[in-house]
Amino acid sequence: GRANIAESYAAVEGREIVLINADIPPYAQANRFNHEPRRHRKLLLHRKQIDRLIGAVQKDGQTIIPLRLYLNEAGKAKLEIALAKGKKLHDKREASAERDWQRDKARLMKQHDG
Repeated sequence: GRANIAESYAAVEGREIVLINADIPPYAQANRFNHEPRRHRKLLLHRKQIDRLIGAVQKDGQTIIPLRLYLNEAGKAKLEIALAKGKKLHDKREASAERDWQRDKARLMKQHDG
């Protein structure tokens, strides 16, 4: 539906993994005791999975990012997650230079055609 996980990520809180910054709007037909849309949500994982993710985050400096939120056949909400490593400064500069080049190239093509 209308859930937004674009700006969200998962983090370690104690011995748990929680989803942070996910926007899950309240159910429109619900009563006034509805949930808070941007609250932290505990991810239900097996202990081995939690330990592996905590190790990757703390030791390797990786980040847990949500890829997709969906409902399974039983109607339960599932979140597909992945481990990602952030870009280094030189990678960011490289990506920025590539973006600038693509923008300049598009501008030149537009001037040439017009």
